[in-house]
Amino acid sequence: MAKIDLYDPKWVDLVFAEKNKTYGAYQLRKGTSSRNIKALLILLVTAALVGGYLTWKIQADNAEKERLARMEAIELSKLKEQQKKEREKAKELPKIPPKPEQKVVEQVRETQKFTAPVIKKDNLVKEENQLKQQDKLDEKVAVGTENKEGTKDRQVEAAKSNIVVGEAAPPPPPAPKAEVSNKVFDVVEVPPSFPGGQGALLSWLQSHVKYPPIAQENGVQGRVVVQFVVEKDGSVSGVQVVRSVDPSLDREAARVVSSMPKWTPGKQNGSAVRVKYTVPVTFKLQN
Repeated sequence: MAKIDLYDPKWVDLVFAEKNKTYGAYQLRKGTSSRNIKALLILLVTAALVGGYLTWKIQADNAEKERLARMEAIELSKLKEQQKKEREKAKELPKIPPKPEQKVVEQVRETQKFTAPVIKKDNLVKEENQLKQQDKLDEKVAVGTENKEGTKDRQVEAAKSNIVVGEAAPPPPPAPKAEVSNKVFDVVEVPPSFPGGQGALLSWLQSHVKYPPIAQENGVQGRVVVQFVVEKDGSVSGVQVVRSVDPSLDREAARVVSSMPKWTPGKQNGSAVRVKYTVPVTFKLQN
């Protein structure tokens, strides 16, 4: 038996040879080949459209992720640049020169008070206060025949206090430095860093964020800014939302930041210290 091409309508004539071709079955069989070809073309076109849409969708999603990563990187770079400017500004503060040393006089000599003479009329001066002339003196007294007890010690303490000559009193000793072990720094010499750098931080946040279903249903999206403290051992504490978008998104952002691995702690004067840090967490609905 020869092979029959099912897409060739001639096989219908072979089947219905010497039969009633006015019957409806002949007409149906006659159009089978054209219907099969149309169906195949429609299937191919549909498959091409679906494949093209999926390819475009994947490329669009990748482009959106790259755009969000660039925006977050720019945001982090701005925060880092601002912290750097604050550190430079803190270093440029004028230094107070030390006060000069003062000389202290422990003791001073006691001096006698000089009484200025008062000029009065003769009738107002008492007789005993008048100076007698040498010829009117009845007795002559040899110089040095009488002993008068003088001042034993003419040096006294100057009010039991130091008297400054020419210069101010010495500055008080500097107060002991306060304990800084628990101080949280805003700006340090060496800021804390996420393992792998800023790119690794953004990738970690994107891979661990779980979009809240209630926010997806309501079409809520945006960027939540979270602030926390990087401890001296690199752990994260004191997580709080400083820029809110929605309660469900805020809770998820705080959760994912709290679960971050240990950082490399910041340093001040060569020692690890507690440092405040801020990161943005972006929530974007996929179309």
